[in-house]
Amino acid sequence: MEEFKKRLIHLHHCQGITSSVILKMLKKDPDLHSLYTLSLTALKSITLGKMNQIERIYYDLHHLSIDALLLNYQRHNIQCHTIFDDTYPNLLKQTYNPPLVLYSIGDSRLLQFPSIAIVGSRKANFDAMKAIRKIMPALIKKEFVIISGLAKGVDTMAHKTSIQCKGKTIGVLGSGFFHIYPQENIGLVENMKKEHLIISEYPPHTKPQKWNFPMRNRIISGLSKGTVVIQAEQRSGSLITADYALQEGREVFAVPGNIDESLSQGTNKLIQQGAKLVQSGEDILEEFAY
Repeated sequence: MEEFKKRLIHLHHCQGITSSVILKMLKKDPDLHSLYTLSLTALKSITLGKMNQIERIYYDLHHLSIDALLLNYQRHNIQCHTIFDDTYPNLLKQTYNPPLVLYSIGDSRLLQFPSIAIVGSRKANFDAMKAIRKIMPALIKKEFVIISGLAKGVDTMAHKTSIQCKGKTIGVLGSGFFHIYPQENIGLVENMKKEHLIISEYPPHTKPQKWNFPMRNRIISGLSKGTVVIQAEQRSGSLITADYALQEGREVFAVPGNIDESLSQGTNKLIQQGAKLVQSGEDILEEFAY
């Protein structure tokens, strides 16, 4: 692995690090040549962070063995993709706040394929399953990769149906690979590692935190040409994904639902606001026909 990439990944593993801090350091030193010779004072003047944050970063730069970590990742078939690599997905690179480093296990070539996100409620019912089974075959026939967030409900249905339909699927985690959440999807994740792909912007030892999941949603929409929402309540993480898609100028689709059901409130509202109503996979494909 080239030295610059290794330094960037090391920096990404430091406690207290943020994307804005890394960007400030890259602006000052684009090749990160001085990463290991910076004093605490110099680090503080570049990052403008609080002293306890700077001390944690400084400590990990000098005590955390990046070589040992990378060797361990190699044993677990974990690949690292920085935003400067050819393997980094172009669609994601075009977004407002792309991850500086992505970690993946599985077929990383899928990051270069055209893809559609399918998201929805964790409380999804059989109507969501019927909608997925009706929509997905046409997308898979056209070789779209199905992306979702490996959460309960619609996400799990989307990944499993994609596999059953002989399609390809990418799961985006809100935690590191060594802390799969929810735990009931560990079997699904293990299956996806073989012929599909799981990715995360979080280093593999990162435990799930509730604020990671809304951030994870920008990757789901950022990798996709369009986002399909199937069942969502009025306050739903799926709507955050749809918002990200809109901000990036991507297509947003929604499956309508019964006006008496809480699981339809979010999707029906999206349609009211201009999302395309979809009843089949062809409704989605015709938006990309050009």
